[in-house]
Amino acid sequence: MTVADTLGGTTAKTPWHLWLVGVVAVLFNAIGVFDFTMSMIQGEAYMAAAGMTPEQIAHYREMPAWMTLVWAIGVLGAFGASALVLLRRKLAFPVFAVSLAAFLVSLLYTYALTDGGKVMGQQMAITSAVIAALLAFFTWYAWAMGRRGVLR
Repeated sequence: MTVADTLGGTTAKTPWHLWLVGVVAVLFNAIGVFDFTMSMIQGEAYMAAAGMTPEQIAHYREMPAWMTLVWAIGVLGAFGASALVLLRRKLAFPVFAVSLAAFLVSLLYTYALTDGGKVMGQQMAITSAVIAALLAFFTWYAWAMGRRGVLR
């Protein structure tokens, strides 16, 4: 018997898909952490090696400090939230929500406040749509698992 059972609550059994979604989320968001870290450590050399054009590199180089912070919150938050899903913690939902909000701010900056959309091209727009969809799914999933009592 668990403490939740004693207090009148119940703890839901961990469904198999939590492990699948959690591992996929950790692996996917680890890519974002790697990209951010390498961009900060190696800068232009990393970006050029990744195939970015001089114009795209300049766009990142000219990014204001607040956007670097938004980027960090987005990628580190998503990775942390993914780990929280695997640890079955309810905190995963608000952390994913903050990460998603940070990503949406970065999209606003890129596509509305600067000419970043034009500079980054169609491939980045597609990549951004995939990232947004996955973050929205992970956020919803954490919310749903919290409501079902799987995350505590």
